Amino acid sequence: MANALYDPGREGFLDGTIDWDTAVIKVALVRLTAGGAAVFTASQKFVSDLTATHTIASTSAALASKTVTNGIADGADQTPMFSAVTANANNHVLVVFQASAVTGGADVAASAQRLIAWIDTGTNIPVVPNGGDINVAWDNGANKIFKL
Repeated sequence: MANALYDPGREGFLDGTIDWDTAVIKVALVRLTAGGAAVFTASQKFVSDLTATHTIASTSAALASKTVTNGIADGADQTPMFSAVTANANNHVLVVFQASAVTGGADVAASAQRLIAWIDTGTNIPVVPNGGDINVAWDNGANKIFKL
């Protein structure tokens, strides 16, 4: 699977239940099974749907300096994004999600956190954790984190 937006995430941008620059946006480091794992970007809507099929190894702090210019989602690089991630032989990918209500504030329950993007291709992605920190530097090309 290549990087993709979740279909219900696209819907959330259109109906206003996802707000990139106002809500709290986080990134999950998701472990793939040894044989790979199915990706359900067409049907999974909430983080609780994701955790039914995948394991989240770590979650980032809120993304800072988010921008939306020309429909391109971007945010500040975070060093580290994930601290002291337990070593695991499996590949791990990134999942971007809205952690708060659309207006921001505290994190809501996983059953209300909206999935936005699955990122499994990029510089050093997928990654195999070795017990250390994992830094994420977003693409500086035309599409940044993703483009709607």
